[in-house]
Amino acid sequence: MKTVILIGALGKMGQAALSGLGNHKVITAGRSGDVDHIVDITNEQSIRALYETVGHFDAVVNTVGLCEYASFAEMTEAQWMTTVMSKMMGQINLVRIGQEYIADAGSFTLISGILNKKPIPYAIADATTSGAIDTFVQCVSLEMPRNTRINVVNPTVLVEAWDVYGEMMPGFEPVPSALVGKAFERSVDGFITGEVIVVDA
Repeated sequence: MKTVILIGALGKMGQAALSGLGNHKVITAGRSGDVDHIVDITNEQSIRALYETVGHFDAVVNTVGLCEYASFAEMTEAQWMTTVMSKMMGQINLVRIGQEYIADAGSFTLISGILNKKPIPYAIADATTSGAIDTFVQCVSLEMPRNTRINVVNPTVLVEAWDVYGEMMPGFEPVPSALVGKAFERSVDGFITGEVIVVDA
């Protein structure tokens, strides 16, 4: 049994990840709500406080990354920076700071998203930062210390979230959260590293 920090545990993607982590001790974290620890991934001090408070842990699974949506012509710098600081730098900092605290041979699992492979209108910031995280994971896996692994789950829209996102994703086939949970399980329990685990219909 591993000790796993699950960030974004209360969201639909967090619940999907949780379904694949049943063999482990899961410590939940998020910006608000009924979680074990409050954390803001856009704040370095908040990330460090989370790791120091938890103490020993074997894996970090992140399922959050706030994105702004607008057409490229209308997307402001502030909207770009909101997305970059959360979806991209927030996740990078989880790893950059977390490498100091995680147990030997631990693992990080980040989240990207199918829109960098199947773009839709108004999602340029999401697509760009998802692509950046995919690339980050593939490259940084070659530099991770102490046999630490890192992967990213790149899922399409969940069946459970189709009522929210379906209208903006015509022609997409949603996948059940249990299938995405298997991708997180593979990352945490397997031996792969530097992998972009695509979950698509």
